[in-house]
Amino acid sequence: MPLQTSHLATLLLLLLLPPAGRCAKAAAGGDGGRFVYTGFKGANLTLDGAATVTPNGLLMLTNGTIQMKGHAFHPSPLPFRDAAAQNATAARSFSTAFVFAIFGQYVDLSSHGLAFFVASDRAVLSAALPGQFLGLLDTADNGNRSAHVFAVELDTLFNADFRDLNSNHVGVDVDSLVSRVAADAGYFDDATGEFRNLSLISRKAMQAWVDYDGAATQVTVTMAPVGVSRPKKPLLQTTVDLSEVVQDTAYVGFTSATGVLFSRHFVLGWSFALDGPAPPLNVSSLPALPPAGPKPRSKVLEIVLPIASATLVFAAGIAIYTIVRRRIKYAEVREDWETAFGPHRFSYKDLFHATKGFGDKQLLGAGGFGSVYKGVLRKSNTESKQGMKEFVAEVASMGRLRHRNLVQLLGYCRRKGELLLVYDYMPNGSLDKYLHDRSKGALGWPQRFHIIRGVASGLLYLHEDWEQVVIHRDVKASNVLLDAEMNGRLGDFGLARLYDHGTDAHTTHVVGTMGYLAPELGHTGKATPATDVFAFGAFLLQVTCGRRPIEQDEQGNLTVLVDCVTDRWRRGLIIDAADTMITNGFSSDEISLVLKLGLLCSHPVPNARPTMRQVMQYLDGDMVLPDLSPEYFGFSAMERMYSREFNKNTACVSSTTMGAISDLSGGR
Repeated sequence: MPLQTSHLATLLLLLLLPPAGRCAKAAAGGDGGRFVYTGFKGANLTLDGAATVTPNGLLMLTNGTIQMKGHAFHPSPLPFRDAAAQNATAARSFSTAFVFAIFGQYVDLSSHGLAFFVASDRAVLSAALPGQFLGLLDTADNGNRSAHVFAVELDTLFNADFRDLNSNHVGVDVDSLVSRVAADAGYFDDATGEFRNLSLISRKAMQAWVDYDGAATQVTVTMAPVGVSRPKKPLLQTTVDLSEVVQDTAYVGFTSATGVLFSRHFVLGWSFALDGPAPPLNVSSLPALPPAGPKPRSKVLEIVLPIASATLVFAAGIAIYTIVRRRIKYAEVREDWETAFGPHRFSYKDLFHATKGFGDKQLLGAGGFGSVYKGVLRKSNTESKQGMKEFVAEVASMGRLRHRNLVQLLGYCRRKGELLLVYDYMPNGSLDKYLHDRSKGALGWPQRFHIIRGVASGLLYLHEDWEQVVIHRDVKASNVLLDAEMNGRLGDFGLARLYDHGTDAHTTHVVGTMGYLAPELGHTGKATPATDVFAFGAFLLQVTCGRRPIEQDEQGNLTVLVDCVTDRWRRGLIIDAADTMITNGFSSDEISLVLKLGLLCSHPVPNARPTMRQVMQYLDGDMVLPDLSPEYFGFSAMERMYSREFNKNTACVSSTTMGAISDLSGGR
């Protein structure tokens, strides 16, 4: 009888216990320094931004919305220092393992990646930016030792500012998005020792292991496809003393962000442990990823109506007429091949309403590519669609340009013969107005020099520091816009062309604005970085002198600003060429430097002009401007070239038809 009672008690206990696998999937266990999530359904995590948990238990950090960030972290900070240890100031060892997947918009092109982080303060994450900042830091915290952030990034988009290795790499970051060490994403095969590449945007699940040895102050990163055991040889190994980064407690978790392209970032499972190996993940119990292919389009239900009364037919006719009229009003050019490009297409209807019907009150000005309007878009409309094979491909590429002195290109729309580009709004308008519209008030010299240096920095980024060479082809004061802090930003990329480093641009059509066109364009038609430098030289003289590169007096005579400055230099009076309205912070040395640099950039021989990197060195004082005489520049030859152009284009620059000059910018 006692045996039967014991057997019955054991049976009841077994019936009351839930299956072990289901418990592990439902929640994390441990004492706060050790936990495991086999799926995240019902998990006690803190989420913000775009992060959410799907019904089947996937942790989705971003949901496909552009320019968004998402965070997920353990709800309470963990003790990263052991007061009872012999060295109480040293950071404790830890180990973590997680399974992730990234779904890019295209198989071979994605937005930015994700990162595992250890952060002392959640406020740093709250202030972080999306895009290339991965939701980890902002411009102020990036590179700041007080950020107290350690991260392992799995990045999927190249960024020159952060000196990224490529668009598919793993990096170790400490208080900065410039990685301490980075490597191509992949793993070493245990059997052969060969390195095997992994595409982070393959839409396939991959596992990563991050270990920190507190005694050796060493970080080890390993990764492999799901189903492959942890490789013996790590992908990365580097020395990092986290005692200088984390404080007594710190948060652990994940962050990701999107830019102008959308992506979805998933974490399927996660384990973590202090002072020991992370618990292994049961891969077979992880939630399933969504289908890798595109979602099927919903079918339009066709309703076959029976013969109805005359009233119903009349009502249907009115409805059809209204719909057709509306479609004609907002008609666009759309073709099947446009689906190959990114989310850069805005509907004409959205832009029509945003600019109040392209009304005159919304007109900001006219650039080389066309008219520029101010518009306010609804947030949901920023997820747009595509546009002209070459043109849209370049828009998609230039939409990835990131520099503080470039106006951000958001997207485009195409309608009939119109091409509409959408940029960030710059509240202070164009620099041209501040130079030539005295009602705006004159700019002081410190402001002008700051704008000059900013535009030079932006051009250097376009010519040398981005992944491709970008030739702007229409550098001028009216295309330099001023943000709320009066920083100069180069905009209007409607004429820009890009090509790979080490190759030549295939341009034969002369475009641009008279006065900024390099002489060699007249007989080669080939735009190069040197032609941008020539236009930048004219820009330097215009900003410093407050005069346009070519002006027409009351008698109809044309004067070239380069000639005027050169003449003053010959007479030893180059400072007299400066704008007489400059009163605030007048610096003779800086003005003389900028005027002479403007002449050097305007040299008629392309090889005699400096590169934009040299221009920045001259402006920063890192290199001394050559001591050249005015005769070195040979402007008499340039005067003859311009005189021939003027003879051929007299009608274009007369007082009654001055607007026809913009026809030079009419094509690509």
